[in-house]
Amino acid sequence: MADSRNIVTTASLVLAVLASGWAIYASKHAGAPGGPPPGMSRQGPGAGPAAPPTVVVSAEVRSERVSHELTALGSALANESIEVTSKTSNLVSAVHFRDGERVRRGQVLVELDPEQARADLEEARAAFTESTGQYQRARDLLSTRVVSQSQYEQLEAAMKADQARVSAAEARLGDTVIRAPFGGRVGLRRVSVGSLVSPGTVITTLDDTSVMKVDFAVPENQLGSLRDGLELTARTAAQPDRPLKGRVLTVDSRIDPATRSVTVRALVPNTESLLRPGMFVNVTLTKDVYQALVIPEQALVPEQSRQFVFVVAGGKVARREVQIGRREPGKVEIVGGLAQGERVVVEGTQKVRDGSAVREGEG
Repeated sequence: MADSRNIVTTASLVLAVLASGWAIYASKHAGAPGGPPPGMSRQGPGAGPAAPPTVVVSAEVRSERVSHELTALGSALANESIEVTSKTSNLVSAVHFRDGERVRRGQVLVELDPEQARADLEEARAAFTESTGQYQRARDLLSTRVVSQSQYEQLEAAMKADQARVSAAEARLGDTVIRAPFGGRVGLRRVSVGSLVSPGTVITTLDDTSVMKVDFAVPENQLGSLRDGLELTARTAAQPDRPLKGRVLTVDSRIDPATRSVTVRALVPNTESLLRPGMFVNVTLTKDVYQALVIPEQALVPEQSRQFVFVVAGGKVARREVQIGRREPGKVEIVGGLAQGERVVVEGTQKVRDGSAVREGEG
């Protein structure tokens, strides 16, 4: 019994010491400016630490000029383009151009052997001189009836035939000199001095590339928005960072029944010779330009067929449904649900919920 009393007495003393120590600790920290002890909230010892605001990056809803664009793949054509050929079979006697040279209209490119054509011309002129003299004598004698009316008319017809032969011989002599029909750039020379050329033999090519034609196909359902003079931008794979401005020249009068598309022809100035005949061209056609509200594309939170954004206001976010219009790389048009000047979350949309507290971070 004595041992039991000692144990109870000892336990009572320990409890008393602990209670006295807690009272002293609580009295020291009751009015401290730091609030409750570390790890404890003001609601009491059982409450956890308060959640900090979620860090997000937001962007302003802006009003910008938006363009409705149509893209297509086209082919570049020279404004004027021919293959330089000969009209007759003859030998090349002189070449007056270099490969790739720019030539002006009327410049001599090639000369052919003129000897046969010159001889034919002299013969035709001699015959014409003789027939002209006979005609003039018959005209003087017609009034004296030494020459009949029918003889006079026969001599007149012979003179005119000889005159036509002279003109034909002059034309054949002229064909021995081949000139550029328009200004442009010649291609590779395909003949040499002494070569025998025939009708249709390609001597070189000639292209007027100061202005290029660009042909491209557009689906028939876009036909209503096409018109002459519409602006476009052309880019090539060789120079993708050098856009060229042009305008629609005309729209073809027929639709291809196989592809259900219509061919559009545009004119693109080519002063720097960036375009060459046969090149593929990426065409961007600007159809409509207007003011619209725009937000970054990453602000959208899709949910089935609906689109939502998180609007930042007063340190909190609100989930809001929006209606979108046309999309462009990196941005999207807003046609309903937002006002200009509001801010939407663009980074951190997966970490917030409707009504969440947020603070701005660096994007």
